Amino acid sequence: MKTVSIFVDVQNIYYTTRQIYHCHFDYNKFWAKTTANRKVIKAIAYTTDRGDEKQRQFQNILRAIGFEVKLKPFIQRADGSAKGDWDVGITLDAIEHAANSDVVVLASGDGDFDLLVNKMRDKHHSSVEVYGVPQLTAKSLIDAASVFNPIDQQLLLNPPAY
Repeated sequence: MKTVSIFVDVQNIYYTTRQIYHCHFDYNKFWAKTTANRKVIKAIAYTTDRGDEKQRQFQNILRAIGFEVKLKPFIQRADGSAKGDWDVGITLDAIEHAANSDVVVLASGDGDFDLLVNKMRDKHHSSVEVYGVPQLTAKSLIDAASVFNPIDQQLLLNPPAY
């Protein structure tokens, strides 16, 4: 049985699925697909914490599925922009766990991760599966992945009918 480590950039997945599909990502379907016939070494969902009840419920759902949830405070800047970036945390954890995983799954469309994907493939010889919304996933990340899995109707909650 192959081993797998899963890393989810929750903010990226939330905003890209909402922008393109106007609905939410189905973490249960994603879990079932990425863990089928695989032994999970590590599964982490990285998100921000605004301290509201709805968000806590979502975080508990992620934990019930099997994810470790890592939180960073949501920071609203004076200019109205927000910060809650987990790129360095995801990178550090993914490099660490790639050494013990046959497959690394990264759910994000952020092109900054192309260097990480290349490093895991070159250094640890891991197969790296990237999940992202095709229209909003950086080409460099798609090209770096061993396999690119588009987030489409099959991975959405209540997908809209087109």
